[in-house]
Amino acid sequence: MSISATRPKVQIPVLSAIARDVARDVNVIFYLMVIALTLLVLAVKTWGLVVLTMVALCMVPVMFALFIWISWP
Repeated sequence: MSISATRPKVQIPVLSAIARDVARDVNVIFYLMVIALTLLVLAVKTWGLVVLTMVALCMVPVMFALFIWISWP
């Protein structure tokens, strides 16, 4: 079986739609931040401290890349 046969035929372009919206209106970024924060609060209310630990663990590479980016000469 080839790789193309195992791929789903329907592709949902989520990131490209968000990028198009941001290109049209910059305020979409703030709406997305509010949505992400709301999802985080709801997840903490549901699963507790475990969610905060998982979010902090996922943010480690992001912050590492950010620190390298801002200190690049």
